[in-house]
Amino acid sequence: MDRAQLPATVEATQQLLAAGGYVADRALATTVHLALRMGRPLFLEGEPGTGKTEIAKVLAAGLPRKLVRLQCYDGLDLSAAAYEWNHAKQLMAIRLAEASGSASDRAALERGIYDRAFLQERPLLQALTGEPAVLLIDELDRADEPFEAFLLEVLADFQVTVPELGTIRAATPPVVIITSNRTREVHDAIRRRCLYHWVDYPDAARERAILRIRAPGMPERLSAEVVAFVQKLRGGDYFKLPGVAETIDWAAALSALDARELEPAAVDETLGVLLKYQDDIAKLRGAEAAKLVAEAKQAAA
Repeated sequence: MDRAQLPATVEATQQLLAAGGYVADRALATTVHLALRMGRPLFLEGEPGTGKTEIAKVLAAGLPRKLVRLQCYDGLDLSAAAYEWNHAKQLMAIRLAEASGSASDRAALERGIYDRAFLQERPLLQALTGEPAVLLIDELDRADEPFEAFLLEVLADFQVTVPELGTIRAATPPVVIITSNRTREVHDAIRRRCLYHWVDYPDAARERAILRIRAPGMPERLSAEVVAFVQKLRGGDYFKLPGVAETIDWAAALSALDARELEPAAVDETLGVLLKYQDDIAKLRGAEAAKLVAEAKQAAA
Protein backbone atom coordinates (compact mmCIF):
# COMPACT_ATOMS: atom_id res chain seq x y z
CA MET A 1 0.00 0.00 0.00
CA ASP A 2 1.35 3.42 -0.96
CA ARG A 3 1.52 5.27 2.37
CA ALA A 4 1.80 8.61 0.57
CA GLN A 5 -1.82 8.19 -0.60
CA LEU A 6 -3.12 7.53 2.91
CA PRO A 7 -4.25 10.21 5.37
CA ALA A 8 -1.22 11.25 7.42
CA THR A 9 -2.99 11.95 10.71
CA VAL A 10 -6.06 10.94 12.69
CA GLU A 11 -7.54 14.34 11.89
CA ALA A 12 -6.98 13.76 8.17
CA THR A 13 -8.68 10.37 8.43
CA GLN A 14 -11.62 11.99 10.22
CA GLN A 15 -11.81 14.60 7.44
CA LEU A 16 -11.68 11.88 4.74
CA LEU A 17 -14.64 10.14 6.37
CA ALA A 18 -16.49 13.44 6.80
CA ALA A 19 -15.95 14.27 3.11
CA GLY A 20 -17.86 11.07 2.32
CA GLY A 21 -20.70 12.04 4.64
CA TYR A 22 -19.59 9.87 7.57
CA VAL A 23 -19.44 11.58 10.97
CA ALA A 24 -16.90 9.60 13.02
CA ASP A 25 -15.89 10.24 16.61
CA ARG A 26 -12.22 10.46 17.56
CA ALA A 27 -11.96 6.86 18.78
CA LEU A 28 -13.33 5.39 15.55
CA ALA A 29 -11.24 7.70 13.36
CA THR A 30 -8.12 6.66 15.30
CA THR A 31 -8.81 2.95 14.78
CA VAL A 32 -9.49 3.45 11.06
CA HIS A 33 -6.31 5.52 10.75
CA LEU A 34 -4.20 2.85 12.45
CA ALA A 35 -5.67 0.09 10.26
CA LEU A 36 -4.74 2.07 7.15
CA ARG A 37 -1.23 3.01 8.29
CA MET A 38 -0.38 -0.42 9.69
CA GLY A 39 -1.92 -2.34 6.79
CA ARG A 40 -4.09 -4.41 9.13
CA PRO A 41 -7.66 -5.64 8.58
CA LEU A 42 -10.28 -3.76 10.60
CA PHE A 43 -12.98 -5.71 12.43
CA LEU A 44 -16.06 -3.60 13.17
CA GLU A 45 -18.67 -5.04 15.49
CA GLY A 46 -21.94 -3.49 16.67
CA GLU A 47 -25.70 -3.42 16.43
CA PRO A 48 -27.31 -3.38 12.95
CA GLY A 49 -27.72 0.10 11.52
CA THR A 50 -24.80 1.76 13.30
CA GLY A 51 -22.87 2.51 10.09
CA LYS A 52 -20.27 -0.27 9.93
CA THR A 53 -20.74 -1.09 6.25
CA GLU A 54 -20.81 2.58 5.34
CA ILE A 55 -17.22 3.01 6.53
CA ALA A 56 -15.96 0.66 3.81
CA LYS A 57 -17.98 2.49 1.16
CA VAL A 58 -16.67 5.88 2.24
CA LEU A 59 -13.06 4.65 2.34
CA ALA A 60 -13.39 3.17 -1.15
CA ALA A 61 -14.68 6.48 -2.50
CA GLY A 62 -12.20 8.63 -0.60
CA LEU A 63 -8.90 6.80 -1.11
CA PRO A 64 -10.07 6.10 -3.98
CA ARG A 65 -10.20 2.34 -4.58
CA LYS A 66 -12.65 -0.13 -6.05
CA LEU A 67 -15.03 -1.64 -3.51
CA VAL A 68 -15.17 -5.44 -3.50
CA ARG A 69 -17.98 -6.74 -1.28
CA LEU A 70 -18.38 -10.25 0.05
CA GLN A 71 -21.85 -10.51 1.59
CA CYS A 72 -21.80 -13.41 4.04
CA TYR A 73 -24.67 -15.84 4.50
CA ASP A 74 -25.39 -19.28 5.90
CA GLY A 75 -23.77 -21.87 3.63
CA LEU A 76 -21.18 -19.56 2.07
CA ASP A 77 -18.26 -21.64 0.82
CA LEU A 78 -14.91 -21.23 -0.93
CA SER A 79 -16.37 -21.48 -4.44
CA ALA A 80 -18.63 -18.48 -3.82
CA ALA A 81 -16.14 -16.48 -1.74
CA ALA A 82 -12.70 -17.01 -3.33
CA TYR A 83 -12.57 -18.91 -6.62
CA GLU A 84 -14.11 -21.65 -8.73
CA TRP A 85 -12.86 -23.55 -11.73
CA ASN A 86 -14.85 -23.03 -14.92
CA HIS A 87 -15.71 -26.68 -15.49
CA ALA A 88 -17.65 -26.05 -18.71
CA LYS A 89 -14.67 -24.23 -20.22
CA GLN A 90 -12.30 -26.97 -19.03
CA LEU A 91 -14.48 -29.67 -20.60
CA MET A 92 -14.54 -27.75 -23.87
CA ALA A 93 -10.73 -27.55 -23.83
CA ILE A 94 -10.50 -31.32 -23.28
CA ARG A 95 -12.86 -32.02 -26.19
CA LEU A 96 -10.93 -29.67 -28.48
CA ALA A 97 -7.69 -31.43 -27.50
CA GLU A 98 -9.25 -34.82 -28.25
CA ALA A 99 -10.54 -33.60 -31.58
CA SER A 100 -7.11 -32.27 -32.56
CA GLY A 101 -5.37 -35.45 -31.44
CA SER A 102 -3.26 -33.67 -28.80
CA ALA A 103 -4.93 -35.38 -25.84
CA SER A 104 -2.40 -38.22 -25.79
CA ASP A 105 -0.12 -36.28 -23.40
CA ARG A 106 -2.46 -36.55 -20.44
CA ALA A 107 -0.13 -34.82 -17.96
CA ALA A 108 0.25 -31.78 -20.20
CA LEU A 109 -3.50 -31.66 -20.76
CA GLU A 110 -4.18 -31.71 -17.02
CA ARG A 111 -1.69 -28.90 -16.49
CA GLY A 112 -3.30 -26.94 -19.28
CA ILE A 113 -6.85 -27.07 -17.96
CA TYR A 114 -5.70 -25.78 -14.56
CA ASP A 115 -4.42 -22.53 -16.04
CA ARG A 116 -5.45 -19.09 -14.72
CA ALA A 117 -7.57 -18.69 -17.86
CA PHE A 118 -9.98 -21.29 -16.44
CA LEU A 119 -10.15 -19.75 -12.95
CA GLN A 120 -13.26 -17.77 -12.04
CA GLU A 121 -12.41 -15.15 -9.45
CA ARG A 122 -14.84 -14.48 -6.60
CA PRO A 123 -14.66 -11.49 -4.21
CA LEU A 124 -11.72 -12.62 -2.03
CA LEU A 125 -9.53 -13.27 -5.06
CA GLN A 126 -10.82 -10.25 -6.96
CA ALA A 127 -9.65 -8.02 -4.11
CA LEU A 128 -6.12 -9.45 -4.36
CA THR A 129 -5.74 -9.09 -8.13
CA GLY A 130 -6.19 -6.14 -10.44
CA GLU A 131 -6.50 -2.56 -9.21
CA PRO A 132 -6.13 -1.64 -5.50
CA ALA A 133 -9.31 -2.39 -3.58
CA VAL A 134 -11.24 -2.05 -0.36
CA LEU A 135 -12.43 -5.55 0.57
CA LEU A 136 -15.67 -5.51 2.58
CA ILE A 137 -16.45 -8.82 4.28
CA ASP A 138 -19.94 -7.92 5.42
CA GLU A 139 -21.81 -9.60 8.30
CA LEU A 140 -19.27 -12.35 8.90
CA ASP A 141 -21.38 -13.61 11.80
CA ARG A 142 -24.00 -14.81 9.27
CA ALA A 143 -21.56 -17.28 7.71
CA ASP A 144 -20.88 -20.74 9.16
CA GLU A 145 -18.00 -20.96 11.62
CA PRO A 146 -15.89 -23.29 9.38
CA PHE A 147 -15.87 -20.59 6.69
CA GLU A 148 -13.71 -18.40 8.92
CA ALA A 149 -10.79 -20.80 8.36
CA PHE A 150 -10.79 -19.81 4.67
CA LEU A 151 -10.21 -16.19 5.66
CA LEU A 152 -7.12 -16.67 7.80
CA GLU A 153 -4.67 -16.83 4.88
CA VAL A 154 -6.20 -13.73 3.29
CA LEU A 155 -6.14 -11.72 6.52
CA ALA A 156 -2.62 -12.76 7.56
CA ASP A 157 -0.75 -12.74 4.24
CA PHE A 158 -3.13 -11.20 1.68
CA GLN A 159 -2.95 -14.31 -0.46
CA VAL A 160 -5.05 -17.27 -1.59
CA THR A 161 -3.61 -20.73 -2.25
CA VAL A 162 -5.20 -22.66 -5.10
CA PRO A 163 -4.03 -26.30 -4.77
CA GLU A 164 -3.98 -26.97 -8.53
CA LEU A 165 -2.31 -23.66 -9.40
CA GLY A 166 -0.28 -22.32 -6.48
CA THR A 167 -0.37 -19.22 -4.29
CA ILE A 168 -1.79 -15.96 -5.62
CA ARG A 169 -0.52 -12.93 -3.69
CA ALA A 170 -1.75 -9.37 -3.78
CA ALA A 171 0.58 -6.93 -5.50
CA THR A 172 -1.15 -4.18 -3.51
CA PRO A 173 -2.78 -5.50 -0.31
CA PRO A 174 -6.43 -4.44 -0.07
CA VAL A 175 -7.88 -2.40 2.76
CA VAL A 176 -9.95 -5.04 4.57
CA ILE A 177 -13.09 -4.16 6.55
CA ILE A 178 -14.94 -6.97 8.34
CA THR A 179 -18.33 -6.30 9.94
CA SER A 180 -20.37 -8.31 12.42
CA ASN A 181 -23.76 -7.74 14.06
CA ARG A 182 -22.73 -10.20 16.78
CA THR A 183 -25.50 -12.72 16.17
CA ARG A 184 -22.76 -15.20 17.10
CA GLU A 185 -19.18 -14.90 18.33
CA VAL A 186 -16.49 -14.68 15.66
CA HIS A 187 -13.45 -16.90 16.35
CA ASP A 188 -10.41 -15.51 18.16
CA ALA A 189 -8.17 -16.42 15.20
CA ILE A 190 -9.99 -13.83 13.09
CA ARG A 191 -9.91 -11.20 15.85
CA ARG A 192 -6.16 -11.61 16.43
CA ARG A 193 -5.42 -10.73 12.83
CA CYS A 194 -7.45 -7.51 12.96
CA LEU A 195 -7.69 -4.20 14.72
CA TYR A 196 -11.02 -4.02 16.53
CA HIS A 197 -13.65 -1.36 17.17
CA TRP A 198 -17.13 -1.55 18.62
CA VAL A 199 -19.40 0.77 16.64
CA ASP A 200 -22.08 2.00 19.00
CA TYR A 201 -25.17 4.12 18.44
CA PRO A 202 -24.12 7.78 18.17
CA ASP A 203 -24.81 10.25 20.93
CA ALA A 204 -27.34 13.03 20.30
CA ALA A 205 -24.80 15.60 19.09
CA ARG A 206 -23.26 13.24 16.53
CA GLU A 207 -26.65 11.98 15.35
CA ARG A 208 -27.78 15.55 14.75
CA ALA A 209 -24.57 16.18 12.79
CA ILE A 210 -25.35 13.09 10.70
CA LEU A 211 -28.85 14.39 9.96
CA ARG A 212 -27.46 17.75 8.83
CA ILE A 213 -25.45 15.89 6.19
CA ARG A 214 -27.93 13.17 5.22
CA ALA A 215 -31.14 15.21 5.50
CA PRO A 216 -30.14 18.72 4.40
CA GLY A 217 -32.84 21.36 4.54
CA MET A 218 -34.65 19.64 7.38
CA PRO A 219 -35.99 22.19 9.93
CA GLU A 220 -33.57 22.44 12.85
CA ARG A 221 -36.36 22.07 15.38
CA LEU A 222 -37.67 18.89 13.76
CA SER A 223 -34.14 17.50 13.50
CA ALA A 224 -33.51 18.09 17.20
CA GLU A 225 -36.83 16.51 18.20
CA VAL A 226 -36.35 13.48 15.94
CA VAL A 227 -32.92 12.80 17.43
CA ALA A 228 -34.18 13.30 20.99
CA PHE A 229 -37.11 10.93 20.32
CA VAL A 230 -34.86 8.21 18.86
CA GLN A 231 -32.30 8.58 21.64
CA LYS A 232 -35.01 8.05 24.26
CA LEU A 233 -36.55 5.19 22.26
CA ARG A 234 -33.22 3.33 22.29
CA GLY A 235 -33.41 3.28 26.06
CA GLY A 236 -36.60 1.20 25.91
CA ASP A 237 -37.18 -2.52 25.80
CA TYR A 238 -37.82 -3.25 22.12
CA PHE A 239 -37.01 -6.25 19.95
CA LYS A 240 -35.08 -4.20 17.37
CA LEU A 241 -33.91 -0.70 18.20
CA PRO A 242 -33.67 1.77 15.33
CA GLY A 243 -30.22 2.40 13.89
CA VAL A 244 -28.86 5.54 12.29
CA ALA A 245 -30.24 4.45 8.92
CA GLU A 246 -33.75 4.34 10.39
CA THR A 247 -33.29 7.78 11.96
CA ILE A 248 -32.33 9.19 8.55
CA ASP A 249 -35.27 7.46 6.83
CA TRP A 250 -37.71 8.65 9.48
CA ALA A 251 -36.46 12.23 9.25
CA ALA A 252 -36.85 12.10 5.47
CA ALA A 253 -40.38 10.69 5.81
CA LEU A 254 -41.46 13.42 8.22
CA SER A 255 -39.94 16.05 5.93
CA ALA A 256 -41.85 14.58 2.99
CA LEU A 257 -45.04 15.08 5.02
CA ASP A 258 -44.06 18.76 5.51
CA ALA A 259 -43.74 18.33 9.27
CA ARG A 260 -42.13 21.23 11.12
CA GLU A 261 -42.07 19.55 14.52
CA LEU A 262 -42.97 16.20 16.06
CA GLU A 263 -46.66 15.55 16.65
CA PRO A 264 -48.09 12.33 18.17
CA ALA A 265 -50.39 11.72 15.18
CA ALA A 266 -47.54 11.99 12.65
CA VAL A 267 -45.38 9.73 14.80
CA ASP A 268 -48.08 7.03 14.96
CA GLU A 269 -48.57 7.20 11.19
CA THR A 270 -44.87 6.81 10.37
CA LEU A 271 -43.69 4.24 12.92
CA GLY A 272 -43.26 1.67 10.15
CA VAL A 273 -40.33 3.73 8.89
CA LEU A 274 -38.62 3.76 12.28
CA LEU A 275 -39.45 0.27 13.61
CA LYS A 276 -39.51 -2.99 11.66
CA TYR A 277 -41.48 -5.35 13.92
CA GLN A 278 -45.22 -5.18 14.55
CA ASP A 279 -44.86 -5.98 18.26
CA ASP A 280 -42.54 -2.99 18.68
CA ILE A 281 -44.89 -0.72 16.73
CA ALA A 282 -47.91 -1.82 18.77
CA LYS A 283 -46.01 -1.28 22.00
CA LEU A 284 -44.97 2.27 21.06
CA ARG A 285 -48.06 3.52 19.24
CA GLY A 286 -50.48 5.75 21.14
CA ALA A 287 -49.83 6.84 24.71
CA GLU A 288 -46.20 5.70 24.82
CA ALA A 289 -45.38 7.57 21.59
CA ALA A 290 -47.13 10.70 22.85
CA LYS A 291 -45.11 10.50 26.06
CA LEU A 292 -41.83 10.23 24.14
CA VAL A 293 -42.84 13.14 21.89
CA ALA A 294 -43.37 15.34 24.95
CA GLU A 295 -40.04 14.26 26.44
CA ALA A 296 -38.27 14.80 23.09
CA LYS A 297 -39.68 18.31 22.77
CA GLN A 298 -38.48 19.15 26.26
CA ALA A 299 -35.01 17.69 25.62
CA ALA A 300 -34.70 19.45 22.25
CA ALA A 301 -35.73 22.77 23.78
